[in-house]
This record gives sequence, structure tokens and C-alpha cells, in this order.
Amino acid sequence: MQNNDVVKRLIANIEGYVNDLKNAKDITYDKFISDIRSQRFIERTLHIAIESCLDVVHHIISENGFRQPTSYSDAFAVLAENGIIAAQSLTEYQPMAQFRNKIVHNYDKIDPEQIYGIFKKRLGTFDRFRNEILSWNVLKHGNDPNEINQ
Repeated sequence: MQNNDVVKRLIANIEGYVNDLKNAKDITYDKFISDIRSQRFIERTLHIAIESCLDVVHHIISENGFRQPTSYSDAFAVLAENGIIAAQSLTEYQPMAQFRNKIVHNYDKIDPEQIYGIFKKRLGTFDRFRNEILSWNVLKHGNDPNEINQ
């Protein structure tokens, strides 16, 4: 599968996960704290959205022969070094990788308020990531960025 097709599929997955979170308007803070299903839905959906972002990043790195990152956070730096994303975006994207590691490796130490805060205030980070990747994809492949949704 060509780089463009993989990236488009992964971006569509990210959009789906973020839309699922945005549509979960019934999950208030009180419900989140008291309902384990709501907690797991938000945690797991954030997790797979972040994993999909990392899949995009690693696919681009591999397909373009960029240097191998030393960590998930560093993978975003590799894209910035190569002009795929803006350097200032690292302050938003690298914490996603760190949060992913916390979810995967320190599950019992996750602060519920942090998770709820990401759910309510940080979903735009995924949108910005999508837009940066699609802008690069248009430059590289000459595709219409809206073609992903077709």
C-alpha cells in the first residue's frame, strides 16, 4: 500500500475516534468519576487515537527514510526536523506520546482529572495534527485534503 493510502486511512481512523469523543456529550465529570464504563471509553478512545497518530508518524518516517526516533516523543521531533509538522507543534504532540506511555505502562497511576481534562479541553490537538499531516500530504502528493472523507 502506498504511503498516501496508509496515511489517509489512519487519519480517517483518528477523525472517527475524535468524533466519538466529541459526541460523548452525556459524559459529565460526575458521570466520568462514578461510571467505570465512561472512564474506560474515554481512556481507551484517547489511547487508540494517540496510537493512530503515532502510526502516522512512524509510517511517514519509514516511508521517507528519516532518522529512527529514540522514543515516541522523539518521533514527533523527527517530523518537525523534516518540515512535516511545525516545530512549535511539538509542545502539543509530544505530551500525547507521554500520555500514551502513562496509559500503557502506569495505568493504575493515571489521574482521572487529567484524563477528563484532555477529553474536554485537548481534542483540538488531534485536529491540528490531522491538518498538519494533510497539508504535508497535499504538498507531497498533490491530493485534495477533503478527499479523505470521501
